[in-house]
Amino acid sequence: MKDFDVIIIGGSSAGLSAGMALGRAMRKVLIIDSGKPCNRQTPHSHNFFTRDGQTPHEILTIAREQTLKYPTITLLHDEAIQYTPVTNGFEVSTISGKTFSAKKIILAAGIKDQMPDIPGFAECWGISAIHCPYCHGYEYGHQHTGIIANGEMAFELAKLISNWTKELTVFTNGKSTLTDAQQTIILNNNIRLVEDKIEALDHHNGQVTAIRLQNGAEIKLMALYARLPFVQHSDGALQLGCQFTEVGYIQVDAKQKTTIPGVYAAGDSTSPIRAIANAVNSGTMAGIMANLELIDEAFLPSR
Repeated sequence: MKDFDVIIIGGSSAGLSAGMALGRAMRKVLIIDSGKPCNRQTPHSHNFFTRDGQTPHEILTIAREQTLKYPTITLLHDEAIQYTPVTNGFEVSTISGKTFSAKKIILAAGIKDQMPDIPGFAECWGISAIHCPYCHGYEYGHQHTGIIANGEMAFELAKLISNWTKELTVFTNGKSTLTDAQQTIILNNNIRLVEDKIEALDHHNGQVTAIRLQNGAEIKLMALYARLPFVQHSDGALQLGCQFTEVGYIQVDAKQKTTIPGVYAAGDSTSPIRAIANAVNSGTMAGIMANLELIDEAFLPSR
């Protein structure tokens, strides 16, 4: 098959949930997935009913099996590299040289975190160097915890993470850009502030044990929070001319519509709330709304 009702870019939580909604609407769907989910290092996922504590791989395996039982859904392990608007829809070409067409596109490929130039950080990311206390904070509650951030982000993270532990150290990794008022509040809450440059993270199989500073000091830790810069995992939204938010997410409305007609987006590429439950919700919404648009286009007015 070369022609589909909807092509979905990305076969993780958002893409599969969009596919299931469309498969149950008996739509011909192609899901193109490169097999590189951003949570592939994460040992356990939380805050998702019926699957709390399972690995992302286990959850994804179940989701894929249940989605692909619908006969109108096809999963292709490939990478989409070219997106072209055509009459009545779009064409998508892949790195393997295949080209497909569809009336609608759902972008659900997620984002790629940009790792800081700190030895050991990438190995710990998603394991003990983490982004979300709602996903992982319970397991590291009341333990020695660090935050790598500066300025407004450091202040907001310090306030947030203090709900899970009072053993907190903020590492600005250079001169602090916190305001005097913010710094006073942080110190008054018994949160340590370290401005020295970071040399490396010491860890064992991704479990951080300490931060080593360039001045030779070593601070013991069990967990570390950071909010990393990111880029879109796919440049499909850019090629199609979709607008982005100021911080780089694909701009969508409440129906997961982008600013380009016929193009929807869901999951981490559209929202800072990086949780499986949120990805599933937005993916289902994108699938439903794409199907409703197809219905509206096919349902002819009376003559």
